[in-house]
Amino acid sequence: MTATERFQELPLEEVMGDRFGRYSKYIIQDRALPDARDGLKPVQRRILFAMFNEGNTNDKPFRKSAKTVGHVIGNFHPHGDSSVYDAMVRLSQDWKMRHMLIEMHGNNGSVDGDPPAAMRYTEARLSAIAAEMLRDINKQTVEFIPNFDDQDMEPTVLPARFPNLLVNGSTGISAGYATDIPPHNLTESLDAVLMRLDKPNCTVDDLMTVIKGPDFPTGGIIQGVEGIKKAYETGKGKIIVRAKATVEPIKGGKEQIVITELPYEVNKANLVKKIDEQRIDKRLEGIADIRDESDRTGLRIVIELKKDVQGQGILNYLYKSTELQINYNFNMIAIHNRRPTMMTLPLMLDSYIAHQKDVVIKRSKFDLQKAKDRLHIVEGLIKAISILDEVIATIRSSKDKRDAKTNLEKQFGFTEVQSEAIVSLQLYRLTNTDITDLRAEQETLQKSITELNDILNNDKQLIKVIKSELTEIRKKFKEPRRSSIQAEIEEIKLTLDVLVPSEEVVVTVTKDGYVKRTSTRSHAASNGQDFAMKDSDYLLFEQTLNTQHHLLLFTNKGNYIYQPVHELPDIRWKDLGQHISSIVPIDKDEEIIEAIGIEKFEQENAFILTATKEGQIKRSALADYSVTRYSKPIKTMNIKDNDEMIFASLVTTETELLLTSYLSYSLRFDIEEIPVTGVKTGGVKGINLKDEDILISVNPLESEDKQDVIIVTHRGAVKRMSVSEVEKSSRAKRGVVVLKELKANPHRIYTVKVVKNDDSILLETNNNVQETIEVKSLTRADRYSNGSLKIDVSNDGELTLVKVIPHETKENN
Repeated sequence: MTATERFQELPLEEVMGDRFGRYSKYIIQDRALPDARDGLKPVQRRILFAMFNEGNTNDKPFRKSAKTVGHVIGNFHPHGDSSVYDAMVRLSQDWKMRHMLIEMHGNNGSVDGDPPAAMRYTEARLSAIAAEMLRDINKQTVEFIPNFDDQDMEPTVLPARFPNLLVNGSTGISAGYATDIPPHNLTESLDAVLMRLDKPNCTVDDLMTVIKGPDFPTGGIIQGVEGIKKAYETGKGKIIVRAKATVEPIKGGKEQIVITELPYEVNKANLVKKIDEQRIDKRLEGIADIRDESDRTGLRIVIELKKDVQGQGILNYLYKSTELQINYNFNMIAIHNRRPTMMTLPLMLDSYIAHQKDVVIKRSKFDLQKAKDRLHIVEGLIKAISILDEVIATIRSSKDKRDAKTNLEKQFGFTEVQSEAIVSLQLYRLTNTDITDLRAEQETLQKSITELNDILNNDKQLIKVIKSELTEIRKKFKEPRRSSIQAEIEEIKLTLDVLVPSEEVVVTVTKDGYVKRTSTRSHAASNGQDFAMKDSDYLLFEQTLNTQHHLLLFTNKGNYIYQPVHELPDIRWKDLGQHISSIVPIDKDEEIIEAIGIEKFEQENAFILTATKEGQIKRSALADYSVTRYSKPIKTMNIKDNDEMIFASLVTTETELLLTSYLSYSLRFDIEEIPVTGVKTGGVKGINLKDEDILISVNPLESEDKQDVIIVTHRGAVKRMSVSEVEKSSRAKRGVVVLKELKANPHRIYTVKVVKNDDSILLETNNNVQETIEVKSLTRADRYSNGSLKIDVSNDGELTLVKVIPHETKENN
């Protein structure tokens, strides 16, 4: 062969497509998916056959697993030893298999996900029920093919005298296909096969009178009969599997949750760890302790609760947030007629029944031939004994065995098989009693042949045999159901008061973004003084809230942060809070502009009002701000690149809005002019600004005309003015000027605040100069006044804070 003949020029796509296509076909047919007839993947079938071949059955002593693995790899399955051993271990795990096909001595893993001991330490043998999978395999009941090196023969399927695909289920992932078939109860599965044999056209509804649904080895509670029915009809369906748990009272007026069964394939250690993490993270305040008290008698997880915490509520929360409750999705794909097929329950049963008919027919043919062969020999022996003297004389006069056989055939008409049996006969068999044994055997064989012919020629007799054998297996291996089934999926409603103990706390937020909750005890011990924060920082929000309330933090980037109060860091009054960025990721230049405490989101006529410096304003229903996922900031206002949010407020009884710009334009209009829109919208134009102007202040007003505002200018001037000075207009206008325009060094608006007569105003500068002014000491001025200078910004420093101190606060202090 020349070099050019050895190499072919082919497009890469063609080669890749062809090779991957072949590989996919191989892993679909011969690796990852079970056969619909015996419910086994090739590696499992090879393990069982190899153990059977070696006589490693349940009536013999255990053998080292390594010996079996070596035998499987060497003769049938040329893959890694770990893949074979892992498959072997799974077949022995009573929390994975409904009926284990392998018995194992030693550590074969655990429900905590612990790995099994190495195969040199463990010992294994086939289980009693595995013998039923292999029964009659030596009677030519299934097709054998050459193994990978043509040195041996292996079965393409096992006789499987019970419907293993249903009983033990299967799970696997191949190329383009995955399968998830749950385990079922053996008695129910056999009853379904028997019903299908009696009524080949029975419906799924009929079958579900005997096969109620999956039966997991770990027990648990299955919810959703509709999902089971859909799966049986189509091959796909969803059910809920939840742990079996009870709430028990314990001393001290407390309760504990005791879990005795887990959903299928849930790792117990991971589950306990996750619940404990929720306790440590204070996401679940009601748990005092969690213990795994499982031992050789069974599984037991105990969750001890704090005093006065309802166990059922905590249990519901755990069902919702952990693997105490899982969704199980049926995806019943198996290899049927060498193709991956979505199996319905009737198709599974029909496939199994067809296989059993085939097995019993082949076995009957094998037994029939054997019986005929033996009958032929028995008839020859009976004939020989009846003419024994002549036969002996003929044998004695012959030269050798070959000659003796030829003479017998010539003189008495024996066939070669009969003559071989006669010359091989031992002398002690020539007693008088032996003829009766032979006649009895002849009679038995003739009866057996009649029965076997009846099975082969009569379909009813064939079905009768299959039914009697299935009934025998049902009687021998029956087990009560472990999983209970509930018709409906229970909807879990969580109430916060169950999960979070009610406690009054002082919640604080600083301008720089430090948040915390402080116990009222710590707050009282400090008498509300000595609050810890950085020098340049100041308190943006301080309010007594309940741990069952919520906090909304609004940022200049048009986002809001949703924070349940009970999840805020619990920090002493005199210690610095935690920065919001360590709780929720925010941008470096993102700042908190407002914090609002919310008792409940379902309030009538409650809205969140937000505004941007470019005059956009919007109103959204408070109920829209309640979310279940809040690990990152949530968009609340769609703002342009060069714009930023400057205002957020909860409005309920307010009827009007007063908007004031930097260049001292003020606009008053009805709040109803702002349409209620979704949370993520951009809002509408609130005030029509000049090019160099920006919106500085937004004030929701309760009663029209009667309220006063304090206007503070950037030069430190303060003016008290009645709202009625600004005539009511409509949205998106320029508004009216509320300061007198000066040619030299004009006043610009620093802030505008709504005040009551008994309130005070605190002014603070960057040089830490503070000035407190009582509102009642200020006389009302008209629009054209610039007020009176209260801070000398050239000496005292620029204004950094203007705060309204309500009358009640002053009295408390």
